[in-house]
Amino acid sequence: MIILGLDPGFGTMGYGVVEKDAGGNLHAVDYGVVKTPKEENFGVRLCMLEEGVSELFDKFSPDETALEELFFSKNVTTGIAVAHARGVILLTANKRCGRVFEYTPNQIKQALTGYGGADKQQMQRVVASLLRLRGIPRPDDAADALAVALCHSYTNRFSGLFGVR
Repeated sequence: MIILGLDPGFGTMGYGVVEKDAGGNLHAVDYGVVKTPKEENFGVRLCMLEEGVSELFDKFSPDETALEELFFSKNVTTGIAVAHARGVILLTANKRCGRVFEYTPNQIKQALTGYGGADKQQMQRVVASLLRLRGIPRPDDAADALAVALCHSYTNRFSGLFGVR
């Protein structure tokens, strides 16, 4: 099974592709980011995200897609832009795959470390360890996307609870 993990963002969207074989073994196929330039207008940047997500589907043909749910901290303006980006990402993923699942940051941390309050460095080390990578995946958005894919790989037997309806 090929799982595409996505860490939604407006300026930078992380992606991580994980393959789970018949024996349940996991390995990273690819990871990286889709960036949109700050100087471009809002609508064009959303189109660039849609194109980036479509290219990932064309390249990897994932069986399932997992996204991190939107987490609002203090900057509501940034949160609104990310919400728009998530809408484009969700629309594209549902059109291209149909099997789309969402996880909160705490669910992802709990699934990978056993602790919902794990910090970013701990998460990155766990991702690198679980996927037997030589180093911590960079940039951070790519590591976050791999964490989403890993979370889904561990919890997909409960997929009916997390699917986008």
